[in-house]
Amino acid sequence: MCGIVGYIGHKQAVPVLLEGLKKLEYRGYDSSGIAVLEESGIRIVKSVGKLAVLEEKISNRTFRSNIGIVHTRWATHGRPSDINAHPHMDCHGDFVVVHNGIIENYLELREVLKKEGHIFRSETDTEVVAHLVEQYYEGDLEEAVRYALTKIKGSYALVVLSYMHPDIMVAARKDSPMIVGIGDNEYFFASDIPAVLKHTRQTYIMEDREMVVVSAEGVKFCDFYGNEKEKCIFEVHWDPIAAEKGGYEHFMLKEIFEQPKALKDTLAGRLNDDGVVLQEVDLSPKDIASFNKIAIVACGTAYHAGLIGRSLIERWAKIPVEVDIASEFRYRSPLIDQNTLVVVISQSGETADTLAALRESKKQGARVVAITNVVGSSVAREAHDVIYTWAGPEIAVASTKAYTTQIESVVLLALYLAQAKKTMPQEWIHEIIAELRVIPFKAQEVLRQANKIEQLAQNFKDVENTFFLGRGLDWAVAQEGSLKLKEISYIHAEAYAAGELKHGTLALITKDTPVIALATQRELYEKTLSNVIEVKARDAKVIGLTFESNHNFDQTVDEIFYLPDTANELAPILAVIPLQLLAYYVSVARGNDVDKPRNLAKSVTVE
Repeated sequence: MCGIVGYIGHKQAVPVLLEGLKKLEYRGYDSSGIAVLEESGIRIVKSVGKLAVLEEKISNRTFRSNIGIVHTRWATHGRPSDINAHPHMDCHGDFVVVHNGIIENYLELREVLKKEGHIFRSETDTEVVAHLVEQYYEGDLEEAVRYALTKIKGSYALVVLSYMHPDIMVAARKDSPMIVGIGDNEYFFASDIPAVLKHTRQTYIMEDREMVVVSAEGVKFCDFYGNEKEKCIFEVHWDPIAAEKGGYEHFMLKEIFEQPKALKDTLAGRLNDDGVVLQEVDLSPKDIASFNKIAIVACGTAYHAGLIGRSLIERWAKIPVEVDIASEFRYRSPLIDQNTLVVVISQSGETADTLAALRESKKQGARVVAITNVVGSSVAREAHDVIYTWAGPEIAVASTKAYTTQIESVVLLALYLAQAKKTMPQEWIHEIIAELRVIPFKAQEVLRQANKIEQLAQNFKDVENTFFLGRGLDWAVAQEGSLKLKEISYIHAEAYAAGELKHGTLALITKDTPVIALATQRELYEKTLSNVIEVKARDAKVIGLTFESNHNFDQTVDEIFYLPDTANELAPILAVIPLQLLAYYVSVARGNDVDKPRNLAKSVTVE
């Protein structure tokens, strides 16, 4: 899910490839590898760890090739290791592939190919692509790749080389980015523009469901049916630093806008006509029935995802749930045993307090399920079961896409438990799944309104205090919105359950205190509205956040932001996005370092 670079031209390929890959290191990765075509065959070198380790491995070898591919891997299927690093080959070493994305049906394809006699060497989903191309190759590499794509479900940006075609490269894209750079009698493939800027600013941006063949005759684009396409060259005017951020001013903004894809990837392969499929979780209905309590443990943003998980699991699976801040969990002597399911949530999988809670839970006999973004992390290795959030690397300190994919993961877990316990009607589960499938597209709709949030942010530039209000799931989202604003704008912000206003909070509301009021829980509309009226009576300026079908709210608030309608339980995924944008634009307006807020680190690895 990280960096791809390909080259074909008149230069020595290895230096060009490694140089390009270094420009993509900012994306994060756990291993790397290179493949070049030489007269003797395809030569591959792979290594876990930083790119410097790969460079050291190849430093004493001689390469004579002008065509090759390199890759930095962010592990999804299979732990970080030399053998799981890309590129991947077929059985006989005739085809080699690098791939970003997720092959959803790789297990099914793997079994079919094994029965045909194919031998697999890695744990990855990517390797099936090489074997599929081998299976369908009949002398035409382009056709073999095209036919292989008809068998694949999922997302991908991939490049294929073949020993039988030493002057051809074939690439394809679906849901994962890929560009083609055009140089002086040379061509480049890359998953991001920075990799090619030293050599060219003339690029083609590949579109979804598009293939490209690069050869001595030039570049040919076509759709997945073989119909050729005309494309316009995109001239890159960004400087190299801006290019790393995809043209965005900051990584945080880039990662906010990557959420539709991250949400789609996290759902990949986990929904079918019958319900939720969590192949990584080995819990039988009997196991699930034995749990008399669930404990969710996390820190910071992940803790807020846990608050949403508590509501959904109790509502759907009818199991009591406690949510603890990981740094406090061990010190309150929690009552957990073999009948307790502990769910730990950590983006990095290395959060010290969360790891300590996981180990204490296992010591007490509890079953532990981890929700994490990093394959091979300590949390992933030590938990009994793992649900990965396929958010991809997150560079900015303030978490955005990791949080929304954590929410999506706890939704999947809650549905999984409800299915096993049969606590919700199957028809209702189908309705929620139908809504889940379109959540990535609705997230995209929210992002199209980013300019409105940017305008609203000007109202917060000089304030000292802000309040976030909500009820039910909206209160959990309010807490995350409050944290984001504090983290990067340095404005004091507090989130309150709206019903608590009368218990003292109203004393702090003045005309100089902006209030963000969330109202996405339909059964609580009227109660939240009455709380907003109380706040308005104290002259506060109120920004409302609600569904586009809720027309009562806009008559009461000063400004309103509408979300696409969805199920109440899925609203937090959409509702937090405007709050992330608000925090971002306020921070920019105040001149702060958005990606690296003062005194904070991305991963807290000490207690």
